[in-house]
Order: sequence, then structure tokens, then C-alpha cells
Amino acid sequence: MTATTEQYAQLDTWIDAHFDEQVKFLQALVQVPTDTPPGNNAPHAERTAELLAPMGFVAEKHAVPAADVKAYGLESITNLIVRRRYSENGEGNTIALNAHGDVVPPGEGWTHDPYGGEVKDGAMYGRATAVSKSDFSTFTFATRALESLNAPLKGGVELHFTYDEEFGGEMGPGWLLAQGLTKPDLMIAAGFSYEVVTAHNGCLQMEVTVQGEMAHAAIPDSGTDALQGAVHILNALHALNAEYKKTTSSVKGITHPYLNVGQISGGTNTNVVPGKVVFKLDRRMIPEENPAEVEASIRQTIEGAVQSFNPPRGGKQLKVDIKRLLLANAMKPLDGNKPLVDAIQKHGQTVFGQAIPAVGTPLYTDVRLYVERGIPGVIYGAGPRTVLESHAKRADERVQLEDVRRATKVVARTLLDLLA
Repeated sequence: MTATTEQYAQLDTWIDAHFDEQVKFLQALVQVPTDTPPGNNAPHAERTAELLAPMGFVAEKHAVPAADVKAYGLESITNLIVRRRYSENGEGNTIALNAHGDVVPPGEGWTHDPYGGEVKDGAMYGRATAVSKSDFSTFTFATRALESLNAPLKGGVELHFTYDEEFGGEMGPGWLLAQGLTKPDLMIAAGFSYEVVTAHNGCLQMEVTVQGEMAHAAIPDSGTDALQGAVHILNALHALNAEYKKTTSSVKGITHPYLNVGQISGGTNTNVVPGKVVFKLDRRMIPEENPAEVEASIRQTIEGAVQSFNPPRGGKQLKVDIKRLLLANAMKPLDGNKPLVDAIQKHGQTVFGQAIPAVGTPLYTDVRLYVERGIPGVIYGAGPRTVLESHAKRADERVQLEDVRRATKVVARTLLDLLA
């Protein structure tokens, strides 16, 4: 069967008729906090399953063992899978639709309740409205619209609602895949409604502990200032960062590698020479880079800076401990993603009235965990034109409801093309 123009119109009509329900569904999801850290996300999974049940969608609840979650640095994770099978003989592809429910804490500066789901001037405000509880709704209602046609289909859809994107995904989709609980043929992950993303950066995060020797501030030369040592190391890293900008990626939408030191702490009091300073760095890797070589280069730069640091006469040499916190590989396009890209671009052009480019993004996501296992995937969903526009990870995060409506139509049409 080939999808028809009439069927596309029927999908659009169903989505329009049920859009108020979709908005309420999204509001209910936003109103259950999922701040990560601390990462107590099981209650949101329970609420999501509860909301899905009246729609006839049975959500399998896959709780990650508590000891594993605690060791990972979070409190609770229950990942959900909703399986919708349309052919009993195994014919056709299974398409996974993945969105994550965990979010960064709201922080300060909000003019709207971060967990209110307030609608104003056509936008819904709240943490995760744009990234990515919006696509819990997009993917759910696109699947419902598809099933409303009662058309003969081959294959199936799986909704993967997971809770570990902010920490890297290993306890979210990574855990589901490692446990053998799912093995889709294709996948679409929560993303942006104005482009289809086929590649993204990798990310290396490291914690560096600089150990000197405390001393009284009145006799500073009797110790080794760990803060001075840390600054010496940071200068070397920032010099390395300047070199990164000379390397450019061939992937449209991705520029160059870069390094950021996002957190630093240390010292005990104002009248004490600090004996220990800890800082955390984030290194974004373009798809062309080798993660092992990147990490080795950073370690070598830090160790070289330690060797060139001169402590006071009689002071102890600096000691440095370097710990890897996260290694997320880049997402590289797989040849098998072409049907996804083609369908989304075709329907995006129709629904949005503009071309939908296929690009890379400097973000990193848990989509890589599917792609690393040979599952072709793309990032597409109800988000905004840009991360900046959405205020994602900032105050007053919001999503334009018309974008949610249109992206739902694009996903529903794409599913029909691929499963008809």
C-alpha cells in the first residue's frame, strides 16, 4: 500500500480535532518535576503510564535497579516502552520514537511557574516544554493519529520514554538496549521541528583535582597554592582551546571542537592558602575526531602544565588526579536513515511551508546509543528553530504550540509512509 493524499489529510484532521487533548497531556507531563540532579524520575514515569492508559496504550515499566541508579549518581529511573504492533507475521520495520523526561533544574529568573505548563500568546511555558516532554506528546498523538486510519500497516511503533539524557543516556535508552528489551529497525528522537538532525557532536567530561599544600596566608610560601596551580593548568587548556578553533567539521551545522570549564571549587577560608582545587571540564568533539586521542591530548596538556609549575622553594610539587566523568561518542549518519530523512523533509515542507534542512548539531544526545548499535536514527520533533529560541536550560523555557501541532502531523505522515 502507498500512502495517499487523502490519508495525509485524514491524519491532519484527526490531530487538529484532538489537539486540545494533546496540550492537556503535555501540561500534565510538565507539572511533574524531573530535576536531574537529583534525578528522582520514577514518579514521572508512573504519571506518564497513568496518562497513557485511557488512550489504550499499555506502558511497560522497566525500573533500573536501585543500586545501579545510586552508583550512577541519581535517585530513581523507570524507563517506559509502549509497543504497537501492526503485523503479526513479523513483516515490516519497527520504528522507535524516543523522548527523554529528565531535565536540568529550573534555576533562577523565571517569570512563569517552571512546572505550571502555563499557556500564553500561543506558547506553553515550563521546564521540558521544549526539551523534550513536548515530544512525549508529539510521538504519542502521531501514533494515535496513525492508528485512527485503520489502514493496513506492516511493522510497528515503539514509544521509548526514558529518563537519562542529561547524564548521558546509559541508564535510559542505553540500558534498554543493553538489556535486550528493544531492538528497533529505525528510530526518531526528540528534537527540532525546523530541521532534521542526522549527526551531532561527542562530549568528554572530566574532573581534575589539583592538590597542593595548605598554609597560613601570612606565610604563603610555606605551602603550595593549589589555586595558582589550577590557574596554570587552565591557561594551558585555554591555549589548547584556541587551537581547536582552527579545526572545522565537514558536517553542516557543526563548527569546530571546543572546551569549557564549567565548574570550579576549592579552598577552606580566606586566610588559608588553598590546598585543593577541583574543576570540571566539558570537551565537545566533532564527528571526525577520535575520542581516545582527544582524551589523551587533554591529559598530556594537564600533565605538562603540572611539570612546568614552579612551587615555592621547599614547597611540595603539585599532584593532579584526572577522572573521566562522561564519554559520549558523536552521532554519525548511517546510510539506512535515508527513508527517515526523505519522509520528514517531504512532509515538513508541506506542513511548515518551508524546506527542512538535514544538518548536524553541536549538542550531544542519547540518540548515539541507538546509532552505535547500527540502528539508523534522526532527531526530529516539536522543538523550536534554535535552542536559544526555546530557552532550553534557561529561565522561561517554552514551546510554540503551533510547532507542536505541525511536528505531530509531520511525524504521523512519516510513520504512515514507512509502515504502509
